[in-house]
Amino acid sequence: MLNIAQIGVGYWGPNLLRNLVSNKRCEVKKVVDLSPERRDYVRRLYPAIQLSDRLEEVFRDPLINAVVIATPVATHFDLAMKALEAGKHILVEKPIATSLEEVDKIKEQARRANLLVMAGHTFIFNSAVRYVKKCIDSNEIGDVRYIYSQRLNLGRIRSDVDALWNFAPHDISIIQYWLNNPKPLSVFKQGVDYIQNGIHDVVFLNIVYPGKIMANIHVSWLDPRKVRTMIIVGSKKMIVYDDVAENKIAIYDKGIDRMAVLGENMDYDKPFSLSFSHRSGDILLPTINFQEPLKVEIDHFIDCIENGTECITGIDHARKVVEILAS
Repeated sequence: MLNIAQIGVGYWGPNLLRNLVSNKRCEVKKVVDLSPERRDYVRRLYPAIQLSDRLEEVFRDPLINAVVIATPVATHFDLAMKALEAGKHILVEKPIATSLEEVDKIKEQARRANLLVMAGHTFIFNSAVRYVKKCIDSNEIGDVRYIYSQRLNLGRIRSDVDALWNFAPHDISIIQYWLNNPKPLSVFKQGVDYIQNGIHDVVFLNIVYPGKIMANIHVSWLDPRKVRTMIIVGSKKMIVYDDVAENKIAIYDKGIDRMAVLGENMDYDKPFSLSFSHRSGDILLPTINFQEPLKVEIDHFIDCIENGTECITGIDHARKVVEILAS
């Protein structure tokens, strides 16, 4: 039985705690939060869990094997380092840190202590996202040409991070996962602050990868609709992944194909006389066997610690995400 402590039960923390408590492979020994209201919340739901407002109680407890960190982004680095220095495996909510320098220090400390570092890129454990990954890896959609993502909403404006660092880690981590974690050739971003000086409310992020693959990410908390859509255009087929729709995946058998033109060699030998055919076939709405992504994520975290399973959202994956965000 893995003994776990959780630091932070704010906005996202309750979801993590619920999945940790329900997992039969671990036991939540302690929860730390500075807010008396949040501690009371945990006490009402889980009276058996020890509660505290002192971090050192987690780091000094030899019975705690791993720590889940769900605190504001600015605190991630300091808490991650203290947990690693205390000999604890860590699962840190996204983004894992605010700079590459911080990520590299976390990586080096984990290497020295032989401990697991996992980033909470929860969408990697979403059944629909994994289905798209299978479609790409099996060449069902052909060569990936470009990916377009929108993560928009109206509300929950934050002051500690901007819309890019709040929303885009999801989309970046998904794209990196789909494409097998490549290094971008170029990254360009443009954002504007309308509500708070220096905090971008809307951001457009453009990434160019090897193989002429382009990704464009649009994030905003000033949009009239809640949108969670990613479009993947391949040379054979196209996929729309809509996380708020009932049918989360739609595969379009659509495309534009070059046609041979009659000539001496009967094969594209007249480059200025090309013909094209517009292909429009069936639309497939596959059945997705849904599991709560956080449940799958927690199971993976435990597998990595107990069985040495390679971590899908480990420190190298997390570093690529921060590198793109910080570009």
